Amino acid sequence: MPEPTRRIRAVHTPTTITVYQAYSPALGVPAARGGHFPAAWSRERMTWIKPSFLWMMYRCGWATKAGQETVLAVEITREGFDWALRHAWLSHYVPGVHADRADWGRGLKAAPARVQWDPERDLHLRPLAHRSLQLGLSGEAVRRYADSWLVGITDVTPLAHDIHRLVRDGDTAGAARLLPQERPYEPAAGIPLALGGTPEG
Repeated sequence: MPEPTRRIRAVHTPTTITVYQAYSPALGVPAARGGHFPAAWSRERMTWIKPSFLWMMYRCGWATKAGQETVLAVEITREGFDWALRHAWLSHYVPGVHADRADWGRGLKAAPARVQWDPERDLHLRPLAHRSLQLGLSGEAVRRYADSWLVGITDVTPLAHDIHRLVRDGDTAGAARLLPQERPYEPAAGIPLALGGTPEG
C-alpha cells in the first residue's frame, strides 16, 4: 500500500509524542540538562516542532547549521499535541478547505498554532512524495508547550552525528537501524482532517 500523502508519523506512546527542535548550544544544552527550557528561551516567539527526525535533520543540516547545532527530542503529552492540532490553522490557503482567502487570513491571525505539510526526507535528505507535519506554536500554545505539555527533553545531537557519519560512509542500512522508530499517529477524534492528516492522505 502506498504511503498516504499526509499523515503524522512520530515516536509515540499511549500518553506522549516526541517532537524535534534544534537550537544553539547556549539554549539546547541547558534545556536537555535541566529538562525544561531555560529563561533565555522566548515564550513570545513562534516555535516550530517537528515529529519527523529526518525532516529535522534536513532543517538543521545534521546539526551543522549555525544556531541549530543542538538537536532536542522533546517528549510532550498527546493531550497537548492534540490541543495544538485542534486549535491550529493551515499555514497556507487551500480552496475547498477555507471559504476564501479572507476567511483563511482571519483564521491564521487568530489561531495559536499553525500546520504546515512539507515533503518528508530520506537518509540523503532528498524530498519524498509524501509529506511531514510541521506544527508552529505561538501565544497560548507556546506557553502550554513549555509549562504544561512538557514531559522530558533529550539531547540527540550525538545520534544525529552517528547517523550522518554512517550515511557519509555509505552504510545506509546501518544508518536506518539507528533512526527513531516513527509510526503513524492518530490524532484524537474531532480534529479537522486537513490539519491532522488521515490514512487516506
